[in-house]
Amino acid sequence: MGTITAKQLKQKTGDVIKRIKSGERLTLTYRGKPLAVIEPTTEKNLNKLNKVSDSVKAWERIESTLNSTNPEFKNWREATEWVRNRN
Repeated sequence: MGTITAKQLKQKTGDVIKRIKSGERLTLTYRGKPLAVIEPTTEKNLNKLNKVSDSVKAWERIESTLNSTNPEFKNWREATEWVRNRN
């Protein structure tokens, strides 16, 4: 496994991508300390990314539903004031 610094990643992103595409795992360091591991995507990781995509779609449906309704309050502050004053 190779090592690259944050500065190298910033300055030579294209080269880093080529190395990863060729199958190399890289440890990213920041100020001399390991920060992350950058590696090619596996089938397992792709499945995880697809689940994230599904949650993004679900949230879009939730927002669409919320936007199509007529809310009782204009914002969270109004709702909070209503809750505080109902006693």
